[in-house]
Amino acid sequence: MKLGILGGTFNPIHFGHLRAAEEALVMAGLDIIIFIPSGKPPLKAENTAPAQRRYEMVRLAIKKNPQFDLLDLECRTRQKSYTVQTLERLRDLYPDDSLYFILGIDAFLDIPNWYRPERLLSLADFLILSRPGCRFADLAASPYLSAKKEILRKLDLGAIPSYSTKLGSGKAVMLLNVSPSNISATDIRTRITEGKSVKYLLPAEVESYIISHKLYAFRKPQDRAVKRECRS
Repeated sequence: MKLGILGGTFNPIHFGHLRAAEEALVMAGLDIIIFIPSGKPPLKAENTAPAQRRYEMVRLAIKKNPQFDLLDLECRTRQKSYTVQTLERLRDLYPDDSLYFILGIDAFLDIPNWYRPERLLSLADFLILSRPGCRFADLAASPYLSAKKEILRKLDLGAIPSYSTKLGSGKAVMLLNVSPSNISATDIRTRITEGKSVKYLLPAEVESYIISHKLYAFRKPQDRAVKRECRS
């Protein structure tokens, strides 16, 4: 089987994550996408919900999609979560399947700063997704990827939906143009803290879970005062 691997803090998971996963699934011809919430990220975001809370939010968000699955490989440990170690475990769990690690342009460009990047790039094929504010043309500077600048420009212009090439490690890589989304987990957390509505930014089940567990310093949205004009 062709398994997509989508890791992240998911703090919280939202429609931007889900839509990108769905498009990657279809465009790359994957059988399943496995969501792996991070346990203790090396670079912890501000106001990060506990790992088990984030795991449960992902479970609620994907439960109606039979092609989305969930693993708690990173949530089970109190140690820092390193992607290379997670992929090594997945290789042991799925020795006969093809693994496709999914990440955005910005994350791929940051791989030189990750733990054991050379080993990481040898463990799976890669799907690199477009991201608002990032350009495929920026990948020309990557030491790991070989792609003509003309092709990267075509991707940025939307002239082609995808492009396949090879990494220096020999693993396959696909560059995918997915629908842009400006939904941000940071913005969602801020809105929740300020008592603003997050409706239609994330699944209703996830919103209810955040409210019931008072995550992100939840404050009930204030009622809007209705101003009435008095006419004499």
